[in-house]
Amino acid sequence: MPVITLSNGRSFGADASISILDAARASGVTLEYSCRTGRCGICKAMATSGETKILRDEDESLSEVEAASGVILTCCRAAVSDVVLDVEPLDRLVGIEIRTMPARIVSIERLAPKIVRVVLKTPPATPLRFLPGQYVDVIVNGIRRSYSLSNAPRADGLLELLVKHYPGGQLSAYWFEHAKLNDLLRIEGPFGTFFLRDEAPTDILFLATGTGIAPVKALIEELAAKQARVAACRIRIFWGNREAENFFWDPVALGLDIGFHHLLSGTNGTWGGRRGYVHEAAVSDGLDVSNTVVYACGSNAMITSARELLISLGLPAKRFFSDAFVSSN
Repeated sequence: MPVITLSNGRSFGADASISILDAARASGVTLEYSCRTGRCGICKAMATSGETKILRDEDESLSEVEAASGVILTCCRAAVSDVVLDVEPLDRLVGIEIRTMPARIVSIERLAPKIVRVVLKTPPATPLRFLPGQYVDVIVNGIRRSYSLSNAPRADGLLELLVKHYPGGQLSAYWFEHAKLNDLLRIEGPFGTFFLRDEAPTDILFLATGTGIAPVKALIEELAAKQARVAACRIRIFWGNREAENFFWDPVALGLDIGFHHLLSGTNGTWGGRRGYVHEAAVSDGLDVSNTVVYACGSNAMITSARELLISLGLPAKRFFSDAFVSSN
């Protein structure tokens, strides 16, 4: 069986019939990832030696230049020989178990015409253990969709989702037309590697579009419990929407000293606030790339543009963390 060796020297066996990402997880090792389908590109890794084979199409998020230089998507490729990857495992996820469990709807609240807040309750004896910023798959009538958890872990174990309506979306019809209190559904998770890193520069920049604010909200709630870290940091949030009515959340109740900026990218003529794109606004307001870590969540287009712009300005790629929302019907 091929052996995968990481930059810190840790290694694991990799069956050639499954992805390197799945082989790592089967061995108790977590590598960076998000969508698990090759669409977001978050699982990119430099293969410095060895041979891999493609399991699913990776053209959407891997450029020809990257592929030619040895970059692979670990969710799309399997090892054919021993492989060395220039990535490190994410040890903060050790002990976080992916599970499938029942969940009951305890509240549904309309926050905007096309956005609802759903609160779920899992069995009290076996609550879901997760890190703020991770996501779960919700399974209803055989349909599975991914949703970020919009809260940090709570004493009551409740889970919050921010759900946007998509025309023709199979689960959108459920959430906005049929879901009711006490409905029983299933969730699987937690998934994802979008979480706060313990060691980071003192400037923390959050970029979000649409309901991509959900995991950012969870991360901010986690920071609210770490007052000493917050006191030493400059924290800014830039949140963009196409419609002003979708600005439904404000962190003021958390009592944090942070900069919170709304940007409208649509054409609402009555909007009196800022317009434009979140990453461009962050740069315009001043950005010390030598002392900044970025957490970006939302549309894949925003994340791609933000990463390219910020890295071109000198931000180290290893300090840009993201969770791309890739749509499905």
